[in-house]
Amino acid sequence: MWLSPEEVLVANALWVTERANPFFLLQRRRGHGKGGGLTGLLVGTLDVVLDSSARVAPYRILHQTQDSQIYWAVACGSSRKEITKHWEWLENNLLQTLSIFENEEDITTFVKGKIHGIIAEENKNLQPQGDEDPGKFKEAELKMRKQFGMPEVEKLVNYYSCSYWKGRVPRQGWLYLTVNHLCFYSFLLGKEVTLVVQWVDVTELEKNATLLFPECIKVNTRDKELYFSMFLNINETFKLMEQLANIAMRQLLDSEGFLEDKSLPKPVRPLKNISALKRDLDARAKNECYRATFRLPKDERLDGHTDCTLWTPFNKMHIPGQMFISNNYICFASKEEEACYLIIPLREVTVVEKADSSSVLPSPLSISTRSKMTFLFANLKDRDFLVQRISDFLQKTSAKKPGAGSREKAGVTDPVQREEGSDLPVSPSSTLDSQLTSFLEEAPTASHGLLKLFQKSSSTEFLGPKGAKEKMKEESWNIHFFEYGRGMCMYRTAKTRELVLKGIPESLRGELWLLFSGAWNEMVTHPGYYAELVEKSMGKQSLAAEEIERDLHRSMPEHPAFQNAMGIAALRRVLTAYAFRNPTIGYCQAMNIVTSVLLLYGNEEEAFWLLVALCERMLPDYYNTRVVGALVDQGIFEELTREFLPQLSEKMQDLGVISTISLSWFLTLFLSVMPFESAVVIVDCFFYEGIKLILQVSLAILDANMEQLLNCSDEGEAMTVLGRYLDNVVNKQSVSPPIPHLHALLTSGDEPPPEIDIFELLKTSYEKFSSLRGEDIEQMRFKQRLKVIQSLEDTAKRSVVRAISSDIGFSMEELEELYMVFKAKYLMSCYWGNNRMAAIRRDQTLPYLEQYRIDGNQFRELFVSLTPWACGSHTPVLAGRMFRLLDENKDSLINFKEFVTGMSGMYHGDLTEKLKVLYKLHLPPGIWLQEEGYSQQGKEAVDKGKLKIIAGNQKMHSTSFQRRKEGMGSEAQISKGLPWWEKATSLFIGSVVLRCFKTSHSGLLLVMRKRRKELSLSSLLSL
Repeated sequence: MWLSPEEVLVANALWVTERANPFFLLQRRRGHGKGGGLTGLLVGTLDVVLDSSARVAPYRILHQTQDSQIYWAVACGSSRKEITKHWEWLENNLLQTLSIFENEEDITTFVKGKIHGIIAEENKNLQPQGDEDPGKFKEAELKMRKQFGMPEVEKLVNYYSCSYWKGRVPRQGWLYLTVNHLCFYSFLLGKEVTLVVQWVDVTELEKNATLLFPECIKVNTRDKELYFSMFLNINETFKLMEQLANIAMRQLLDSEGFLEDKSLPKPVRPLKNISALKRDLDARAKNECYRATFRLPKDERLDGHTDCTLWTPFNKMHIPGQMFISNNYICFASKEEEACYLIIPLREVTVVEKADSSSVLPSPLSISTRSKMTFLFANLKDRDFLVQRISDFLQKTSAKKPGAGSREKAGVTDPVQREEGSDLPVSPSSTLDSQLTSFLEEAPTASHGLLKLFQKSSSTEFLGPKGAKEKMKEESWNIHFFEYGRGMCMYRTAKTRELVLKGIPESLRGELWLLFSGAWNEMVTHPGYYAELVEKSMGKQSLAAEEIERDLHRSMPEHPAFQNAMGIAALRRVLTAYAFRNPTIGYCQAMNIVTSVLLLYGNEEEAFWLLVALCERMLPDYYNTRVVGALVDQGIFEELTREFLPQLSEKMQDLGVISTISLSWFLTLFLSVMPFESAVVIVDCFFYEGIKLILQVSLAILDANMEQLLNCSDEGEAMTVLGRYLDNVVNKQSVSPPIPHLHALLTSGDEPPPEIDIFELLKTSYEKFSSLRGEDIEQMRFKQRLKVIQSLEDTAKRSVVRAISSDIGFSMEELEELYMVFKAKYLMSCYWGNNRMAAIRRDQTLPYLEQYRIDGNQFRELFVSLTPWACGSHTPVLAGRMFRLLDENKDSLINFKEFVTGMSGMYHGDLTEKLKVLYKLHLPPGIWLQEEGYSQQGKEAVDKGKLKIIAGNQKMHSTSFQRRKEGMGSEAQISKGLPWWEKATSLFIGSVVLRCFKTSHSGLLLVMRKRRKELSLSSLLSL
């Protein structure tokens, strides 16, 4: 265990040194271990006879510098394993760092501070979660607020002892991770270090090990690189930092990210030593992983998980794994990857029964479903809780049905049962929404996929070898259904994936897409939802509706299903309904192509829910206005190319091909670049495997064309090579009539390339690139998301600055600084605004210039800190009037252009322009009619007086105003006994006009940089 450093005057008395380095000694007490002689025997005897409180640990670590005779005990251990662990930590984390110091006193001070920090963190983590700690965490939170000037609404998540590297010297201190900021404070050797970084400014976050930094976390912003090391638990710290940075990126991408922060708990009692916020973030991460693993709806929350075994009838084995329980599902995942996955919706459950325990089958639990399947779990630790959980759900759902009687809860042996036929449909083939509106009921696409309606019915017997192959596929799947079950409760194993890779028969494609994507769960739990959306959205005018109408006839025009009004109308309804459901996405090009294919194999409602699964869960952020998700996966593709195809990676970067090809491949799932019959096989595998499959196939395509790509001289030639290859990927097993492929056939005088079988391509992708794991892809997505979103923010900044630079007197550099200050003020209001209206009012569909807008209170704060007219007690009134003057559309918000226009007038306007602005501030809309008893008489007096001032003073030098002010006396004397409008004029002229005429913008950049720093540090945080 680590010890609070204690001075040891004699180091070698009764101790033997076993290991040493320039700064530390590892010693063993004589009499312990082998040898020791008579002295060791006496010491050992003494240690034995002493009571436990006086006994000395047999191992210890001392700190000593070369020229010092004083030793410091920093750790002790009861076993060699324990002390060796501490010794290795010191060698790996401190040894190299200490060699940098020149002063030995500094070395000792640093070591003592580091050990104290480790002990404090260990005590924090060892505190039982159920014990209230009135001091520890609360004290750290109060210290954080005081140290960095944070308001009370800024919530501390956790804090860690670590070192921040400032140059080559480490600064030992405390790292505070709040919801919106990363903060560090150190006071060592008389030097103070204070650091505050907003999570939205982080561009890169990495955990790595270098020669200088043994094991550290690197945090990059646009301006600097920060290194933190010597954590007691670096993995926990890094994981939390990832979560917080990810939330910040979501806030930049989507204003709903700020609103999600409301769900963070706000404890009314003193916080415990384990942060409630950290526990909540950990729970969020587990929920996301759980939903992604089993493709569950976004609102599903994990209640808990437990180890157990599952009896699998197809191989007569008890498979070890974990059971996961949530609001509406029981799921199982085997410990051996792909051995077995199982999803049991609680709506399907009819009987839950606790069987008798035995030595062979301890704590068994049997669950039966409406599809006549029974699942046997065993080795359950929380069997009673699980039975109670399912019982409560069954009673709750039964009570909602009219006429349903109450049922008894499950006992130890009595089953919980519900009548057959009282729940929702079991398989997709049995669904037909009874609540469709009249026009939908008349549409054939309400109950059938377009392929059935437009494909001539012909028996597989008349299709020759292709028909026989299709028949064999159907038979293989029927056998699989018999052995593994059919519907949502199917056992999903490696055998299932094998069948998917061999191709899904067309008669089962729609059903299996719904099951594997998880869309079936949402469809059966939201009956009538699609019909309701169609009814609400039809006829509504919107930007999305216009874009949809424009692209309808570009959606698979080569297919007969979309060469007539029926197919086009079905596509219009599905796309319009989704745009109405999710206005954040609305409509994006490529959605029409994907939706067209979904409509071929499913009815409108099924296609709609498949589109929901695709856009909101399987391809997150792909189809928003900035296609962020596709850009993120493009970055992953580039990273994987460097890893798996290093020879080709550099060439592809030089040609700039990856950014061109990946968007079209990923956004349309290869449907726009491959023949339809081949691309639909990739869609089959995608719904089962997810994005991993798309990345694998993309790598396999590059690998197959490596030699030709390496010989390409430009981007056009490389695109020709890949285009010719993809045009010739064929599906020789397809029973559908061939559909002309309208992708540009890129040909040259050479012979056409050989045909590539789609199933061979898939096989190759698994053989060469199957090492890709979903967890690794999610980790890479986080890393790339930081880069992509920050790059988009930089692009937005440049676009805004270019759009207004010609009309404003500021330089490009000054405008960029002003933009960052303006944006930071907006974000601050999102963090700490009382009603969060700032987050709600941001519309991602607006031009960049309109996305960040501030209200009157935010403008007043910027006015005080940036403008030259801020002086005296009337500054708030002046700021309010200026805001109303700049607010052209009277929505009580101003954008960046309006803000900069006002700033430019104050800094760059000539004498006449500044006087005109002051004059306008005394007229509506600058002045309110209710303000200071404003009346028509006052207006006339102001008009008369101000016009005289303007006419008589246009040629006056600013020094004459100074002399006039000096001769007029104080503001109180000037305004005494005057009407309100003359008071106002005197006050403004006396204390503002002089500053207006002397204003120079030479110091503005310095002011803005200082203000931008304050927005990130404590000065602004107290506003």
